[in-house]
Formats: sequence, C-alpha cells, structure tokens
Amino acid sequence: MSVLRVLGRQSSINVRKVLWTCEEIGIDYVQEDWGTGFASTRTPEFLALNPNGLVPVIESDDGILWESNTICRYLASRHSRDDLLPSSPWRRALAERWMDWQATELNSAWRGAFQGLVRKDAAYAAPSIIAASARDWNGTMEVLENTLSTGGPFVTGDHFTLADILIGLSVNRWLRTPIERPALSAVTAYFDRLKERPSFRRGGYDALP
Repeated sequence: MSVLRVLGRQSSINVRKVLWTCEEIGIDYVQEDWGTGFASTRTPEFLALNPNGLVPVIESDDGILWESNTICRYLASRHSRDDLLPSSPWRRALAERWMDWQATELNSAWRGAFQGLVRKDAAYAAPSIIAASARDWNGTMEVLENTLSTGGPFVTGDHFTLADILIGLSVNRWLRTPIERPALSAVTAYFDRLKERPSFRRGGYDALP
C-alpha cells in the first residue's frame, strides 16, 4: 500500500481521530493542512473529494473516503486490527455503540460551550448558550464516569478499541475547555491511561482541545 494521504488540519478533533488511528496501527501517512486557517475546503479541488467541504478526507489505494468515524473503521479493517474493531458482531457493537455516542450525544452537548469559549464563534457567545451546553456536556461526562467506574479500564471493558480514540480525544477537549467541571475520578484516571500510549504521545493530541 502506498503512503496514505490525510487531508485536514490537526486542530480538528475529527482529523486527530484519524491520525491517532494511523499511529496506533503503524500506518505510513502524510498529513496535509486543509480547513480553517489553511487551504480552503470550498475550492473545486477539495469539493471534488468531499462535497460537504469538511475534513478529514483520506486518499488510499482503494480511493477517496470522508467521515472521520468511517475512516477509522476502514483503516482498522483494512489492516486487520481486530483488537481495535472486533470481528465478533457483539464485541464490535459494543465498540461502535460508543463511537456513535461520541458522534451524536457528546458532539451535540459540547457544541455551544466549545464554539463560544474556544472558537470564539459569535453565534454561540451568549452566556445562556454556553451555560446550557456546559451543563449538558458535564452530564454526558457523568455517563462516561458511571461506565468506567463499574466496568473495565476502557469504555468497552478490558481492551482498547477505536471507541477509546474517539472518547479519549473528547475527554481531552472537555478537560481543556474553560468550563466548570465536576470531579470525575474515573474519567481522569481513564485519560491518564490513554496518555501513556505511545501513539497518543507521538501525536501530542492533548496539546489542542
């Protein structure tokens, strides 16, 4: 397989999902900065790759692919990483449940607080929007706290999976966004475990929210 091409700026959490997955598997890749502050994703060149004008996009020997969670699933399957994305229907469902949760419940919860406080988006600047989002965000983190408190060291139990890449980056964002947070000891311990992984440290993925 030739070197994988990853289009998207590292400041995007969705791009970092893909980069961490590549590091975890040991895939040779080249990352190109596209998106806010870099090359425009609204050009005909980029829109021909992803008509939504969003990052990340990958170019592999198989073709062009977009949607970060789908890309992560593809890479794990392409490289036969059953540990990251189990072939067993039940074990795979347990991992994908958390991947879907991250993409829906968790993303929806943080949007107002993160966009207002970190991205400084005027559309989310109202204190009421930020406060409501922070409350919802903390609520989703408490769901994760309860799971980690009663289960294994990772979200599906004893084994690290793709779900932990997505959730781990989300926990990093929660910890680095300037909101009031409850003390969630299981979540904090979980993140400390993830930071010990060489694949996480190589990317410096806790350097950005």
